Amino acid sequence: MAESAQAPELVYLVTGGCGFLGEHVVRMLLEREPRLRELRIFDLHLSPWLEELKTGPVQVTAIQGDVTQAQEVTAAVAGAHVVIHTAGLVDVFGRASPETIHKVNVWGTKNVIEACVQTGTQFLVYTSSMEVVGPNIKGHPFYRGNEDTPYEAVHKHPYPCSKALAEHLVLEANGRKGLRLGGRLFRAIPASVEHGRVYVGNVAWMHVLVARELEQRAALLGGQVYFCYDKSPYKSYEDFNMEFLGPCGLRLVGTRPLLPYWLLVLLAALNALLQWLLRPLLLYAPLLNPYTLAVANTTFTVSTNKAQRHFGYEPLFSWEESRTRTILWVQAMEGSAQ
Repeated sequence: MAESAQAPELVYLVTGGCGFLGEHVVRMLLEREPRLRELRIFDLHLSPWLEELKTGPVQVTAIQGDVTQAQEVTAAVAGAHVVIHTAGLVDVFGRASPETIHKVNVWGTKNVIEACVQTGTQFLVYTSSMEVVGPNIKGHPFYRGNEDTPYEAVHKHPYPCSKALAEHLVLEANGRKGLRLGGRLFRAIPASVEHGRVYVGNVAWMHVLVARELEQRAALLGGQVYFCYDKSPYKSYEDFNMEFLGPCGLRLVGTRPLLPYWLLVLLAALNALLQWLLRPLLLYAPLLNPYTLAVANTTFTVSTNKAQRHFGYEPLFSWEESRTRTILWVQAMEGSAQ
């Protein structure tokens, strides 16, 4: 009888489960959520590695679908106890149209929320973005800020604008028909640090942890936003990236920028103008634009103390292990590209 009471019983749905972060959340759930009975992975493009997950004790259900299609989302959510919504279109270079970005990030999130309300799914964890907070185009620093630190964020670029709107929808929906939402959890790239970036394994762990605790601490966690950070060192983009690229054989030439900042500002503005002029004819998506320049040139670091206080978040992977794992990942990507 005791064994029956402890049998796995939870059904999780991860939207965007085949994306970079989504895959890590999926694998973390399978490793560290003992109550998991079924794990549904919802994505527009299903990855081959899903097949290897179907041989384990947890039922893994792959669902090919589009978050912009309300009926598909509702069907995937039905019967799930917890939804982790990582699906989104990340684009700060202008490769996608503003309309497409808005449709995926805002309307897609609205569809997930409505599906939870309609099907009675009570717990939703939403992956937001650093860009909801900043940095702003004025270059104002944000040093070890927390979730309540005042900061002027003006959202003009389509991507941060869409994520800010989507996050507002999530927080506004908290409490609807018992729906409890763990709000903003910052996304990650393969490695971490300044500008809100953390090792993806630690971000995935925070998602799993807050989803687990949301049921027990709904009154505290529902409708809250949380920054995610680990113990990566504070360094500039260049110095931090060299922590991983250096062991892979890459070397920086010189110690100063090749171009003065004022010229970079001019080039970024010119790129933005050219992108606007050429969009009806062809896709021009340069890496340098006013927004990406502001992000690269602004000190933006966060504190994760609130997550530690509310649900006991501590980085699962140390800086040393994160660095080693990232170097191996970079080397694997380099090898597969050759």
